[in-house]
Amino acid sequence: MWKRRLSALVFGAVIVGLLVALRASDPYPVQVARETAFDTFQQLRPRPAPADLPVRIIDIDETSLAEGGQWPWSRRTMATIANRLTELGAAAIAFDVLFPEPDRLSPSSILSVGADYDAEFATALAAGPSILGLTRSEKSLAVLPSPKSGFALTGTDPLNALPLLGGAASPLPVLEQAAKGLGVASLDTTGAGVARRLPLLWSNGTAPLPTLSVEALRVAQGASTLVVLGDSAGMVESLRVGDYNVPTGPTGDMWLYYRHLDPSIYVPAADVLADGYTTLAPLIAGHIVFIGASASGLLDIRASALGEAVAGVSIHVQALEQILTGTFLNRADWVAGLEIVVLAVSGLAIVLVLLSSGPLVGLLFSLMIAALSLAGSWFAFSQYGLLIDPSFALFGAVLTYAAMAFFQFAVTDADKRRVRQAFAHYVEPTLLDRLDKDASLLKLGGDLREMSVMFSDVRNFSALSERTSPNELVAILNRLFAALGAAIIGQHGTIDKFMGDAVMAFWNAPATLDRHPLHACRAALAMRAALQQLNAGSAEPIAIGIGVATGPALVGNMGLESRFNYSCVGDTVNVASRLEGACRIVSYDILISAQTRAAAPELACLPAGALELRGMSEREPVYLLLGDETLAADPAFTALVAAHANLLETLTKQAPMQAAIDLCATLGAALDPRLPDFYVACLGRPNDFLASDKK
Repeated sequence: MWKRRLSALVFGAVIVGLLVALRASDPYPVQVARETAFDTFQQLRPRPAPADLPVRIIDIDETSLAEGGQWPWSRRTMATIANRLTELGAAAIAFDVLFPEPDRLSPSSILSVGADYDAEFATALAAGPSILGLTRSEKSLAVLPSPKSGFALTGTDPLNALPLLGGAASPLPVLEQAAKGLGVASLDTTGAGVARRLPLLWSNGTAPLPTLSVEALRVAQGASTLVVLGDSAGMVESLRVGDYNVPTGPTGDMWLYYRHLDPSIYVPAADVLADGYTTLAPLIAGHIVFIGASASGLLDIRASALGEAVAGVSIHVQALEQILTGTFLNRADWVAGLEIVVLAVSGLAIVLVLLSSGPLVGLLFSLMIAALSLAGSWFAFSQYGLLIDPSFALFGAVLTYAAMAFFQFAVTDADKRRVRQAFAHYVEPTLLDRLDKDASLLKLGGDLREMSVMFSDVRNFSALSERTSPNELVAILNRLFAALGAAIIGQHGTIDKFMGDAVMAFWNAPATLDRHPLHACRAALAMRAALQQLNAGSAEPIAIGIGVATGPALVGNMGLESRFNYSCVGDTVNVASRLEGACRIVSYDILISAQTRAAAPELACLPAGALELRGMSEREPVYLLLGDETLAADPAFTALVAAHANLLETLTKQAPMQAAIDLCATLGAALDPRLPDFYVACLGRPNDFLASDKK
């Protein structure tokens, strides 16, 4: 048993180790599951709506496009927007719109003379607190611009830890030079999928570049320098933007914590271009204003963690709101290590509990571990903004339990198969199939039913033991029992036990068997035939005696509660045992009771008188079992039956019988070489036949 528990423990430890290795390697599906769990947390508890913050979006929406014309608008139109926002007192004007090429609508571009809209736009940018955006573009061959702000670094230079732009779609040089700030408008390092983290800093290869929202905040405060706080390993710990300190991840990114933005934060661009734009002053004055597009045709729609399709510019606003309110999500470096430790400890705990307490308690414990992991992760998120992954802990708990349950099932099934295979030596396979399908056939306790019981014993076994070495004797018995057992099982019998050189078997239990006396008799005949094959050519032939009785018997599980045996008891069992012993007196190898004979009339049988059996109050009529239906139909057997009946009449009358015995012995010898000995023995037991006559 301890070896099985040890193997189960090792199997469980291997499963937990594989889970730990999988989590440590952190493949893409694990990342997706983790981030999806974090999205779910945000959907259940979005970022609380703050008091009115000084942030607005000038939205190039469908209505604005309908009024202002097809996109892209001319730079003169963009200059008008910039001038009016400056006039209205915007603290910062951040364009989440790209201007990488000259204005195709400018007269100077078309006619090489006339107004230069790009120059007009540059003048408008220079007149106000404007910030232009650039985007990451691997295909772009443009020279990467330098930052507009200065940078102060603490710790080891973290430049190599920042995401690399590689290439960028940058504003026209005339526009870039006119703007007060320059920020990266790209939302993440992949450019696809759900925007969950925003890099606050990018690398142009030689210096950091801030993201658009950070640059807008810097310009709004009039700060000239951004302070990057790094550690000794060259990783970023936080970013200081004027009066605001922003904690970051090691690569300078920030987890986005979304809320549902109020519609009031959006101001249609058409309203800014309208004649009554001055009425917008309360919405613009002192505000950081982002200019971006929500119109679906402009392809700046992204997916948020809340499961919504939102304009890309709104994600920059979400990040800026987090900075202004100090509401951050944090996934510190130690969290991943904690998750792995918890996974290992909880996994091993599930293994130990399941092995010590069973599958039901193990299931409840696994569910408890999963619930605690989920509750702990939710508590950390809702109370402290700490992101702890519950998904892999749930997966690990379920997989560990499932693997251990499968292992236990496999072991149990293997044990069941071994037991079934072993039991198949005692019970016929079709009977086992019936028991598998209907377990009610095998009841605990006793069950009184009509049964046929057989006993078989080796003749002169003591003498055989003296002449044979122990190893040879065991080999002989094994061959004998294998042959006899196969004959019993072949007739749907159940082997009760092997007792030294004897065999006990019964029929009609544990499952009901039609005509069980006939099956018991056929099994006895098959045992005789199997013994003849074993004795063929053997220098030490073996003889057996078989007794079969039919009648009521009590069958069931008998013994102690902790140790019992499926067996049967009763007078029928005793009669079968005594009949086997009486084979020596009768000088024949198979004796059956009168009840057995009556239930199998088609077989070839001869009455052998009424025997006085030990322990029985009355004599028991018995029959010789000679053969099957084929022998019963043989004319030679018919002649023997007539001569045998004449002999019985002679015996009951105590008349001269030698002639009758000689005739029966002669006729019987042609059918069975054992019959002459039976007839000779009849001379020594006249009382058995007198009693039979009285019956």
